[in-house]
Amino acid sequence: MTKIKAIFLWLTIANTNLLFAQQNNLAIRNNSLTATFNVAQKTFEVKDIATGIIFLRKGIAKDVAKAVSVSVTDPVFGKGQAIQLMKPDGGNYIMALYPQVPFLFIRETIANRGKETLELQKVSSCSFQVDLQKPVAGMKTLGTGGLHTPTDNPGSYVFLTTVWPQTREGVVTGWLTNERGSGVVFSDTSDSRVSIRPQIDYGRLLVQAGAQTPLETLLVGYFKDARVGEEEYAATIARHQHIQLPPRKAVYCTWYSEKNGGAGNEKSTDELTSFIAKSLKPYGLGVVQIDDEWQDGGNFNGPRRGFDRVKPNGPYPNGMTPTANIIKQNGLTAGIWWMPFSRNHQDPEYKDRQSWFARRLDGKPYETTWGGTSLDITNPQVQQHLAQTAKTLRNWGFNYFKMDGLWTGTVTEQVYINDGYKDDHIGNCKPLYDSSKTQIEAFRMGLKLLRNNVGKDVFFSGCCISQNMRSFGASIGLVNAMRVGPDYNHDGQTIRTGPLRASRLYFLNGRVWWNDPDPSIIRQSGTATADGACKGIGSLTRARLMPSWVALTGQFFLSSDWLPNLPEERLDIMKRCMLSHNGTARPVDAFDRTLPATWLATDKHTNVERNVIGLFNWDTTKQQIGCGTAWAGLKKNTAYYAFDFWENKVLPDIAKEFAFELPGESCKIIAVRAKANHPVLVSTSKHITQGMVDVKEETWSNATLSGKSELVGGDPYEMRIAGLADNGNWSPEKVDVTGLEGATIKILPVTEKGWVRVVIQSEKSGIAQWRIKFRNKV
Repeated sequence: MTKIKAIFLWLTIANTNLLFAQQNNLAIRNNSLTATFNVAQKTFEVKDIATGIIFLRKGIAKDVAKAVSVSVTDPVFGKGQAIQLMKPDGGNYIMALYPQVPFLFIRETIANRGKETLELQKVSSCSFQVDLQKPVAGMKTLGTGGLHTPTDNPGSYVFLTTVWPQTREGVVTGWLTNERGSGVVFSDTSDSRVSIRPQIDYGRLLVQAGAQTPLETLLVGYFKDARVGEEEYAATIARHQHIQLPPRKAVYCTWYSEKNGGAGNEKSTDELTSFIAKSLKPYGLGVVQIDDEWQDGGNFNGPRRGFDRVKPNGPYPNGMTPTANIIKQNGLTAGIWWMPFSRNHQDPEYKDRQSWFARRLDGKPYETTWGGTSLDITNPQVQQHLAQTAKTLRNWGFNYFKMDGLWTGTVTEQVYINDGYKDDHIGNCKPLYDSSKTQIEAFRMGLKLLRNNVGKDVFFSGCCISQNMRSFGASIGLVNAMRVGPDYNHDGQTIRTGPLRASRLYFLNGRVWWNDPDPSIIRQSGTATADGACKGIGSLTRARLMPSWVALTGQFFLSSDWLPNLPEERLDIMKRCMLSHNGTARPVDAFDRTLPATWLATDKHTNVERNVIGLFNWDTTKQQIGCGTAWAGLKKNTAYYAFDFWENKVLPDIAKEFAFELPGESCKIIAVRAKANHPVLVSTSKHITQGMVDVKEETWSNATLSGKSELVGGDPYEMRIAGLADNGNWSPEKVDVTGLEGATIKILPVTEKGWVRVVIQSEKSGIAQWRIKFRNKV
């Protein structure tokens, strides 16, 4: 059985008795949803069992002739219940519910009973209305195009969330699969409700005479908190795709550097690598990636594309292997930039290989601005070329591929910058070498081919969906990280460019792939880089903004400043932001602001709960930012100790609500810890998450606070402990540290009422076991 037939379900379909029924209705249910098809009206609706809300109404599937209940079995989601809607031409729709999955699955199968091949460019299988029993005027939709009213939303790729912002309840509609087509979702209003119209863009999907073809699978679900719904959606995709992400490492990219930018050169990369290994590797910087301009090839349209050679007089005259070896010898991963799916048809190298290129309808090679000429990935000769090139890069010693211009593999136009839906003329090209393959299918073939030829240990960093969103859904499950926005400042938003897009797609991060928002620039001044996008960032306060956001939200950290020249205060920002925590980070105001200003990160991996509030003023003028603690995600009726990381100071206890005035383009990172009637560890100095990445254990027993922390050699490790004035008058009496030879521990003079600071110093990196004995002067 082919892969595409397994996209939604390997159906074992047999007519069964209805599990329960109402007059003129067929109904199915799981633990969270009930889906009902009205036979007389030929419409379907879906109810959330817990609340009783019928959130999906007037669901319409086209040309339904008959409806029956069936049992279904999916290799991932197990046995489920389904309603099969049969069409007169032999096609059908399956609406299925699986145990413990909070979504209705909808998939159409197209049948061709004609004598000629059926060609489909776009398919809209169904439509429905979202009913949250709230005024439609207050409803919002959030998708790749941003936060909009339903009527103003331009259309979203892959998913669309419909939400009532005041409570966050909403409906998540998203495509589970994008195997052969590109799923999009549109919204509008009708009958005082939000109307949703999903669509699949295939470009050219062929259904042979007498054959049946299953289409992509749509998911729809209701959630009291739509953020949780988006996370569940991403988790369902990951489960379906069997996604297991490799750990994140902070990455240095040569491209934006004010000195030795572009691809750098042998000397500069050697100097940079040595500096990183000595000064920043212990803090999480693990990859040095060489960017565009290392490669050979003619200069025709955008970057050169001689990826299997090296320019004889270029920045790496001795080839790429010696530099890759230097990077690896310093204990770092060697990364390299390339464009896998395009070449330049004008290059003499391809004079006798013009059959390698996809073609426009007029027969000309499919060339796009900057992107070069799209390769026809279904051509066996192209496949052999791609495999050999990928192996060459791997054999040079590179285990990290930054793959740019990915959209060229979909044979569509560049529509940079692409957020909401835009017409890219998908399908306006001649059939591919293998005409049975769609453009999206060919693209996925290409990524799978690369993976199969370099192995699982090569990290795939995709770049970028903003060049054309067709590469968004089509890349899912096949890349480890994805640049989710355009190049830094190419929309004129400077430090906001990446966070603006990554915030909309935060739920994908760590589930489907690692969101890459592009580099956190921290240099104070300097000339612009070659593309004119990256100048100095200015003040230290402004420099902290994006790195802090990346670290707190758990995104993919990149650096592209010339690090050896950065002053220590700027390097310290990197040291405190490069590591990634494994907790949950959510935007508090995701449905209130175009770019959320308030985030809560929560970690429960140890035996205590740690929370960090991130406040981000993206505006250029001062702003008051805050909300209620329960709305933020903290416990109700609970008071919290609070510590401001960058200001290095104790804040007044937080209870019920919080609000702070922030200067323009600044942030405030606050660790909060629920009061416990005894001393507790609230904050540490290693990282802005203040314990999430470094505290491995914390215990209170017999008036002793003890734990384990991961230290960096030579970096004083400060613990900020609160609660000394609670349930008595606690006083530190004795401290000790073990586990690291030569480590010392001391109590700092008390300067903050109810708090004490303890510092551990060690010249060696490793796990330190610490104990603080307290005496209670009641």
